[in-house]
Amino acid sequence: MLTGGGMRMTDPRRPVLSAAEQAADASELFSRASARLRRLVPYQSAVWTAADPETGLITAPMLVENLSAGEGCATYWESELLEENVVPFRELARASVPAAGLRAATDDLPARSARFRRLLLGQGVHDELRAVLRIGNRPWGLVSLFRTTDAFHPDEIALLADLSRPLAERLRGFARPPESAPRTGSPAPGLILFDACGEAMSINDEARHHLALLPPGPSYASALGVALPIWVIGTALQARAIADGWDHGNARVRIRTTEGRWLSCHASCLTGPGGLPGPVALVIEPATPADLAVLVADAYGLTSRELQITQLVARGTTTAEIATTLFLSPHTVRDHIKTVFAKARVSSRGELVARLFTEHYWPALPEPTAVHRPGEPAAHARILGPTPEPLAPQSSAAD
Repeated sequence: MLTGGGMRMTDPRRPVLSAAEQAADASELFSRASARLRRLVPYQSAVWTAADPETGLITAPMLVENLSAGEGCATYWESELLEENVVPFRELARASVPAAGLRAATDDLPARSARFRRLLLGQGVHDELRAVLRIGNRPWGLVSLFRTTDAFHPDEIALLADLSRPLAERLRGFARPPESAPRTGSPAPGLILFDACGEAMSINDEARHHLALLPPGPSYASALGVALPIWVIGTALQARAIADGWDHGNARVRIRTTEGRWLSCHASCLTGPGGLPGPVALVIEPATPADLAVLVADAYGLTSRELQITQLVARGTTTAEIATTLFLSPHTVRDHIKTVFAKARVSSRGELVARLFTEHYWPALPEPTAVHRPGEPAAHARILGPTPEPLAPQSSAAD
């Protein structure tokens, strides 16, 4: 027998997913899901965190249960990014099964993983079960469950794997633009420098301003008199991981502020004298329109082509003009627009622009952005002269 949501009455995921559906935001989702999951898969402590779907790096919010939320939390993510570990999150994000138990993956030899030797063993952890909450290859959240006695069983690992996509879909919904966000200025980029040991060594006032807007969460005290959120530390660690050859991704993450707006945090490792690794420079600033375009596309499940068409619609471009610009037939453009309407849950161009490109949320409409994902064809366009000013939509339907 099926419920209205498509779950079988005997579906073991049902209590967790029902709790997740009641959540008003990502923080509440983590709290509710963890409380229900603990009854099905007993564990003593846990970490639940959102992830940037483009880079997989940790972002706000994060829930830490029965573990250190300060230096120990920073050490955990340092080991994750800079040491040889078994089933790191970046591998789980691409694995056929998005969940794994540490003992199961190491044939009951967890000490093969650096994070177990360095951190978990000393805290009395017997096994760790971790998962990436993902849609396709886009990670929206990361979960680590810790048990002090007994290993996680295959059916428990399978249950968490089966929760991956539905919980990711719920998280994705929370990344959508708010109905409105307060108007703010555009402060200059903030800059934080970290020395070769990972300690923050200098900061400007703009960075202090941006840090004050970030939501509460695990943080690490610094000698600069300001607590650095784990999301900022994680970005700096990723820059070091790239410089050391542990990863080839991007040290970039988007973080939602307490005001509902988005900041972009990106870092790179500088070169010192003689080619030796130098400090890490981290920039934190308001997210650019290009950053937000990708975020909106991900949050609403838009393909690269659908995002391009949506941006052109927001500029007041007619169906015929969109077809010419993107080398498509008008009929194909109409079909794409109808699909976008369905995904955004609107029925007109005016509603679409209001929902995705409000002046409160998006300070300026970007050029049509190509978001190329593995498995999707590249979306091409031609430039037809000067970019028009953003206009109110010319009609109330797909045409």
